[in-house]
Amino acid sequence: MTCPQQPAVVTGDAVVLDVQIAQLPVRVVSALIDLTVVMILYISGLVLWVSTVGRFDPALSGAVLIIFTVVTLVGYPLAWETATRGRSLGKLAMGLRVVSDDGGPERFRQALFRALAGVIEIWMFTGGPAVISSLLSAKGKRIGDIFAGTVVINERAPRLSPPPAMPPQLAWWASSLQLSGLRPEQAELARQFLSRATQLNPAVRDQMAYRIATDVVAQISPPPPPGTPPQLVLAAVLAERHRRELARLQPTPAAPQPQWPAYQPPPAPPPSSPGPGGFAPPS
Repeated sequence: MTCPQQPAVVTGDAVVLDVQIAQLPVRVVSALIDLTVVMILYISGLVLWVSTVGRFDPALSGAVLIIFTVVTLVGYPLAWETATRGRSLGKLAMGLRVVSDDGGPERFRQALFRALAGVIEIWMFTGGPAVISSLLSAKGKRIGDIFAGTVVINERAPRLSPPPAMPPQLAWWASSLQLSGLRPEQAELARQFLSRATQLNPAVRDQMAYRIATDVVAQISPPPPPGTPPQLVLAAVLAERHRRELARLQPTPAAPQPQWPAYQPPPAPPPSSPGPGGFAPPS
């Protein structure tokens, strides 16, 4: 029995953010809403273009149609996602948002990449490449997300549980841990287990705690004190990991500039004592 793992947004400092990746079915519904709005806008503009096509030069009418098509297909997602920080009408309806891979807000350049890629993978190929890419990606990214460095999150999903508190008796041990070998998925599995431990059967809980703690301890050093319960080991490791992640996010204070004392001339050397011959030794 294992805890299901939910892909998470991780910053450049390896901090797991309190958000959840949007699942493909929700994204499909969101995309269908946006496609419907775009089609309504495009058909309305096309009817207007047909009604006026005979009044202008054919070359001018063709150029207007091309410009209108580009503005509709690219401008709609670009304008909405830029103005609302990553949300189109469909995403607003489904509680989704586009964010950068580091959890920051979507930027104009990223929205432009997504909009341009959407013309190819959604409109030209009817969404096939987008669906395949989302299924193959651990974070559900379509091709536009991969090139733009973005990910779609679900703002209405349940919030992740906070990190466990540090067991006081293990704080001294946790402060000396080497955690570089601990993989993010191992830490996430331990976090999910601890958040659900009280809901599990005691026998199942103890077995899972032992197995997960064994995997975690194999990636860290030094080993925990003998006889420490596995759940306390996991809590100490996660609490210390979270503390270090927050410390890395804090701005590093600038090193103080050394204050050099004012120049003082060296003191005059004391008179040399005479040597055996009654004269001063050479300096």
